Amino acid sequence: MAPAKRKVNTAADATSTAATKRQKKVVEPTASSSRPSRTSLAVAAAPRSTRSSISGKSTPVKPAKSTIKGSANETANKSATKTATKVKAIEGRKRGRPAKTTTVEEEAAVPGRTSNLLIDVPLREKPAVKAEAEEEAEANNEGPAYFLMKAEPESRIEKGKDVKFSIDDLKAASEPEGWDGVRNPVARNNMRLMMKGDMAFFYHSNCKVPGIVGTMEIVQEHSVDETAFDPKHPYFDEKSDREKPKWCLVHVKFVQKFPGMIKLKELQKYAKNGGVLENLQVLKQSRLSVSKVAKKEWDFIMGLVDAEDVAAMSAAHQPQMTV
Repeated sequence: MAPAKRKVNTAADATSTAATKRQKKVVEPTASSSRPSRTSLAVAAAPRSTRSSISGKSTPVKPAKSTIKGSANETANKSATKTATKVKAIEGRKRGRPAKTTTVEEEAAVPGRTSNLLIDVPLREKPAVKAEAEEEAEANNEGPAYFLMKAEPESRIEKGKDVKFSIDDLKAASEPEGWDGVRNPVARNNMRLMMKGDMAFFYHSNCKVPGIVGTMEIVQEHSVDETAFDPKHPYFDEKSDREKPKWCLVHVKFVQKFPGMIKLKELQKYAKNGGVLENLQVLKQSRLSVSKVAKKEWDFIMGLVDAEDVAAMSAAHQPQMTV
């Protein structure tokens, strides 16, 4: 009866070995796959004993290659070898060897556990800013941008040409005027930011009483300032290269002239002690001929126009006082 039992055990082991080979072909990725998926990469990185669990099938560990046609001694040796391997594995865990690595599927299978493997990390969020700054940025993006542009209202002759240009000259123009002669890099860069539909204050500069006298609209975005290449022009720049133009201009049209000038001293009054015009660029960089204006600054200055109108009308209707 003993030989019959050995044949049954031998047939069972052979069947188990064949099943292991078939399941291994299903789990391991083939060489023909052009781009492995995340799951196949996890399978390849997992220990041999865990690959069957990723595929969702229960597969016994493949035994060492050997012929199973021997006597009862060979079967006994094989069983002893498996037992010794299990004992070493248990002892290794007790001695502090690193635990078996788990895969995404294995961790997800454990209730209440969240896996961190193969998870895309989102980009770091921008730091929070003040609500006031957010509102200002949103308002500037939704509507036009605002600027302040200086011109000389009084006559000044340069190379035989009068460089005078006032808001009355702009109002009398039959077509949009090119704002030429800007030779400051920061002012030029501000003009490059301008888009059609943006607004600008007209500022009288280099005169006895400087200040804002009206508004104008940008109707054509920046283009090459040809006056920089004209040796006879007051704003000629001998270092300018026509192949790489350095200076530009924009075209503007008249919108309105204020009944009264908003003087520079009036603007400076609201820039002290954290006033609303504290950061007005023209006050911080007084030599700039073209500067930026925030929306809240624009709205505040336009409010000054209304206030001055009321004051002027009140003064005009006051009864004459006799002494």
